[in-house]
Amino acid sequence: MRNLFPEPKTGRPPMNNKLMFNTILWIARSGATWCDLPERFGSWKTVYSRFCKWRDDGTLLTTFKELHSEPDYENLSIASTCVKAHQHSAGAKKGLKITKQTSILN
Repeated sequence: MRNLFPEPKTGRPPMNNKLMFNTILWIARSGATWCDLPERFGSWKTVYSRFCKWRDDGTLLTTFKELHSEPDYENLSIASTCVKAHQHSAGAKKGLKITKQTSILN
């Protein structure tokens, strides 16, 4: 993975590629604007500049193709939504009287 990213030539000190990539993913995931980037990620202008460079030279496309080629299913998780229901919403039809002849499958 390290050989997918070019060595940074700008920035004082240069931001490492792992942090830069994680920052770009954070922006994409959060939907935040570049100028709302938290301070822990560094200057938003530096991140945006590197993002544009990687976008234009094909680095991001190459990286995502490489990540897509060998997915890691070990850490795959599926989120579910919990829906609260009223205590009387058990699914029975109103007014149905249960007798010995009434089948649950009807």
